[in-house]
Amino acid sequence: MLPPPAQRAHPRNAIAPASTIGVLRGIAVEFSGRSVLSDVDVAIVAGMITAIAGPNGAGKSTLLEVIAGVRPATRGSRAVRASLAYVPQAVAISALVPITVGDAVSLGVPGRTARGQRRRIVAAALEQVGIADLAPRPLAEVSGGQRQRALLAQALVRTPGLLLLDEPTTGLDIESAARIRATLQEVARSGVAVVCVSHEHAVLALADRVLRLDAGRVVPPSTPSN
Repeated sequence: MLPPPAQRAHPRNAIAPASTIGVLRGIAVEFSGRSVLSDVDVAIVAGMITAIAGPNGAGKSTLLEVIAGVRPATRGSRAVRASLAYVPQAVAISALVPITVGDAVSLGVPGRTARGQRRRIVAAALEQVGIADLAPRPLAEVSGGQRQRALLAQALVRTPGLLLLDEPTTGLDIESAARIRATLQEVARSGVAVVCVSHEHAVLALADRVLRLDAGRVVPPSTPSN
């Protein structure tokens, strides 16, 4: 059976409880005959933050990839009725890559957007994640936390209905981690479904639902207090 769409009262927005934008049923993933996910059901609800937690090797990132549609399931079905944006973990950027923070964010804006509107969209996203002053800086020269915020801004300019993040605050400085958590709450209040892989207590605490995996299976109960 699918988990209930919410595990606690959800007063922060007016999104109806039935606004399910995605359903995964019976998802199984195998690598070279080894089971990574087995019989996983997920319901994705607009305006809700869902955290995927569990030990290393539990299948968390693989499940996020299946939700994103970048990894096919061996068995099961996936239906997502929303545009989505996927934010991977912060990665090192070579100093040879000649791209600024602002340019990186601009890559997420639809190609036919007028130049002036593009600038306004990028500026608003950079302001939202708290790095507006870094727009002209080379992406390779900013900190890991600032780079992760730039990747989040790049996702936000796509105006997704579903935002997916893999360990968005792991290893980041306190300021960057706090800003990312606050942004996720703002995005969810606007009606966007947020799904993130995390093992950090501060992220799990702000989630409306925590989906816990162990050895590729969902472990009940799945609430933020556990």
